[in-house]
Amino acid sequence: MFVNLEGDVTRSTLDFAKYPEEIVVDGRGVDVDPVPSTMEEEEEGYVLASMAFEDGDVLRHGIEIQRWDLDPGEDAVQKFWLEAPLSSKASADEGESKIGLRTVIQPGDVYFDDVVDKLRLKRFQPCSLKSLNPSTLSMRSVESPTAMSLQRVSGERELFEESLSPGWETRRNDEEQQFAQRLGKSKSRVVTWSGNNVWWAVRNPLVVRLDAELGMDTGNEEVPSLDRKKAIELMNSLRGREAKTETEFVSLGYIRQKIGLLIFISLLTAPAGQATDTEYGAAEEALSEGSLDPRIILAIVPVLRNEIIEGKTGIWIHGGVKDAAENFMTMTSGIWDTQNPKTHGIMSEQVLRFLRRFLLSWRRRKGFGSISNETEVFKSVDAALLIVLLQLDTASPRGPARAKSIRAELNNLVDHGVDCFERAISLLQSYNRLYVLSRLYQSRKMTEEVLITWKRIIEGEEDEGGELLDGENEVRKYLINVRNPALVREYGVWLASRNPKLGVQVFADGQSRVKFEPIQALKILREGAPGAVKDFLEYLVFSKHHSEYINELIAYYLDIVTAKLEESPEARATLIQTYESYRALRPPKPTYRQFITENTLDEEWWHSRLRLLQLLGGSQGSASQYDVAAILARIAPYTQELVPEVIILDGRQSHHEEALRLLTHGLGDYDTAINYCLLGGSSIYHPISGTLSPATLPTRIEQAALFHSLLTEFLKIDDVSNRVEQTSSLLERFGGWFDVGDVLGMIPDTWSVELVSGFLVSALRRIVRERSETMVVKALSGADNLKASVAFVDRVRETGPKIEMEAEGTE
Repeated sequence: MFVNLEGDVTRSTLDFAKYPEEIVVDGRGVDVDPVPSTMEEEEEGYVLASMAFEDGDVLRHGIEIQRWDLDPGEDAVQKFWLEAPLSSKASADEGESKIGLRTVIQPGDVYFDDVVDKLRLKRFQPCSLKSLNPSTLSMRSVESPTAMSLQRVSGERELFEESLSPGWETRRNDEEQQFAQRLGKSKSRVVTWSGNNVWWAVRNPLVVRLDAELGMDTGNEEVPSLDRKKAIELMNSLRGREAKTETEFVSLGYIRQKIGLLIFISLLTAPAGQATDTEYGAAEEALSEGSLDPRIILAIVPVLRNEIIEGKTGIWIHGGVKDAAENFMTMTSGIWDTQNPKTHGIMSEQVLRFLRRFLLSWRRRKGFGSISNETEVFKSVDAALLIVLLQLDTASPRGPARAKSIRAELNNLVDHGVDCFERAISLLQSYNRLYVLSRLYQSRKMTEEVLITWKRIIEGEEDEGGELLDGENEVRKYLINVRNPALVREYGVWLASRNPKLGVQVFADGQSRVKFEPIQALKILREGAPGAVKDFLEYLVFSKHHSEYINELIAYYLDIVTAKLEESPEARATLIQTYESYRALRPPKPTYRQFITENTLDEEWWHSRLRLLQLLGGSQGSASQYDVAAILARIAPYTQELVPEVIILDGRQSHHEEALRLLTHGLGDYDTAINYCLLGGSSIYHPISGTLSPATLPTRIEQAALFHSLLTEFLKIDDVSNRVEQTSSLLERFGGWFDVGDVLGMIPDTWSVELVSGFLVSALRRIVRERSETMVVKALSGADNLKASVAFVDRVRETGPKIEMEAEGTE
């Protein structure tokens, strides 16, 4: 029973299986007045009882151990049985087999080599294991994504080690050994003996006890199995536990690292569907709390192993963790490494998502001063994370990334830059993720490499993601913001040769950082992309109104149209058919230009002809001053097919009668014929929104002459009803331009007066109006004369008479 100094019972009694022969109390509360220096080092209180019990016919001696400093309510009562170590010289005498217990005044020092071996930092070299060599050769032979890094890793390690002083690793090992020996030292004041054997009764160090609780069942399996539930319970029992000594601090960190590593190894080898999200979360939590170097996790994953960069001094971890990792790698080398790397590299989605979360949590630690070998760690982490995201993204559909998707996360990773830049380039190339590679280049502002990569995609090189949908337009928009004239010129020409309409925008866009003069741009395009010259000339003429390029642009249009007519009888028949179809339309009908625009063909020669008509019949001022004779010579063989062009050119040469004849009888475009008279043959195909300069318009006399010619042609229309309709409409709408006598002389006698009644009525009204206007003008003129006479008389009166003398000698 337990009482305090006042004699009060403090807790329930302890019980033993048998009456003890010897009892020793060790740990907390042994000394009545503990000195302050030992307060923090006090350990749990145990009571050790020497006793014997019968096991059949054999009497077995040992020590029963249990806690005495805990109430039964605090924890379940646990008892441990400990027998003396077997000795070949042990006597069969019962007295000699009894175990004695005593507490000594001076504690003894005991060293645990097992603790030193577990806690001591050792160098971990994942790429030096001999078991990996066959795998490496296999990966090279099939060009797996990780195989290309082997020589890089080996060469890098050799380069770093050459810069270190000789014997540095031996000195480091000695230092770690000395430090670990301090951690493996323990004290005991309990002595036990049996016969002529004497031992120290020493409690197992924390790391040994916890390590033993983990346990690894090897069984008949090639890879030892772990009771994950038990491991998670052990981890939970350590949650929130504060270390009181340096040894305990190191031990807790070690055991958390090992728990996380072993749980992950168990999950990695578990059959599909047997691992739960809770177990993955527990592994992640243990690895995070233990701050295990992420390169250890990468080392046990074959597809990520060769992404490890060891650095100048290598990777140093606890010996127990190192042994667990190396044992697993050695055991699984015959299972995984002899298989096709492309198959073992594709892990389950659960494992990949765990690795993604684990590596992302490490990326968030960038800049923390507590991380040693930061450069090497985060280069390895970034390369591994890139591989994991690439593997996860293989199941994503082609096309741009969706919000919060793996593809968006992959893009975000490369956009914000990775420490393993060169390795990232190699990985993205090997996975055929060219668009992501271009984003990586953009993160480093490597403009030329971005354009080279986009060019590869556009020209047909495989891009697994398929994210660059409108590649040519993306190149155009990117070039507008590029400041390097040589790059803009090179890729502008390349784009113009593929897509002239987009390419010329690079040279024409006013918002571009690099600007080209029109002459310079034309020279560049003529040399590198002749097919885009026409499009650039269109931009200069129609958008910038540079009239000096009209003749050249017309020549391009003529080349396209005449070449098509020469080689294609179908094209010639199409044009003639449009004339026949248009003539067959009954009024009111659109103009011929509107008709062919609305019924356009999606062919280059057709669009070129529309542009040609716009230029030939335009009102661009100096733009209309093209070489008429040269154009007529070009279209001479196709006058039957290019009727509107001939009409426009006749108007430019003042051959108005011929032009009106073709408009009336060749096309049947009566509205355009009327416009021809009003505009004097200029700009009959001008844009609706355009304005004409008064200087370009003919005088009323010239317009009257043109209307007279048009009336003559209207009276020659073959269709009688159409002839009457068009003539009557012309006279009624534009009667002011005609002389009544001339019209009456031209109208056939067989026509009824009713057909031209509108014209006659308006003419008579006009005559009456003009007569009245004349009378008013005369009256106003008489009033003006009278007013002037009165003013003269008044002036004479004011000045009075004036006498002028004749000069001498005058008669």
